[in-house]
Amino acid sequence: MSNDKIVILTGAGISAESGLGTFRDEDGLWAQHRIEDVATPEGFHRDPDLVHAFYNARRAQSAEAKPNAAHDALAKLERDHPGEVLIVTQNVDGLHEIAGSTNVLHMHGALNGALCASCDSRWPAPLVMHKTDACPQCGRATTRPDIVWFGEMPYYMDEIWGHLASADSFVAIGTSGEVYPAAAFVQEADRGGAHTIELNLAPSSRVSDFAETCFGPATQIVPQWVAQELSR
Repeated sequence: MSNDKIVILTGAGISAESGLGTFRDEDGLWAQHRIEDVATPEGFHRDPDLVHAFYNARRAQSAEAKPNAAHDALAKLERDHPGEVLIVTQNVDGLHEIAGSTNVLHMHGALNGALCASCDSRWPAPLVMHKTDACPQCGRATTRPDIVWFGEMPYYMDEIWGHLASADSFVAIGTSGEVYPAAAFVQEADRGGAHTIELNLAPSSRVSDFAETCFGPATQIVPQWVAQELSR
């Protein structure tokens, strides 16, 4: 069995079959709000009550969700693959960790985290947050979800670029390929010599950049790919 280093990017598509909607779902939470109102610093400044209500709803939805076969398969890959397996996720739901994955970087933050906009302190978020919540470190009522909003820099970027440069394989699962900097990951991995694979429900906007592709529901194609990888 190969001890190659595998770097995996996951997007909303891997959690869709766990009941968590994507940006593009016509009847999901995102369809009820403009991104500018609930996923930007400016929106939070204008109407913190609305933003907290939106993320309270997402937090409640996420708390009821369970990992699916795709999450489980990636956790098995990490356990059984002799080389390094790193998951870089755009998701904020925490399902990778619930499934058993431990080497996970949340580039867009996490629903179970709270952040002080004044002093940058972080702590576990309660299920319901309010604009009057005080920071336990500085005491100011500037608590926000620890989520990377549009216009903000994703977390761990220096670390992620380094992992991409040293990867033997790069696999993108359930991501549209439309949001930067994640949309550039496949090209960075390719420059480093990695074999690149897209596993998606349908071709992404970056599909031509991948050396290998497979399309279908994540709960089917991800376990199949993991089984093939572990049999090498």
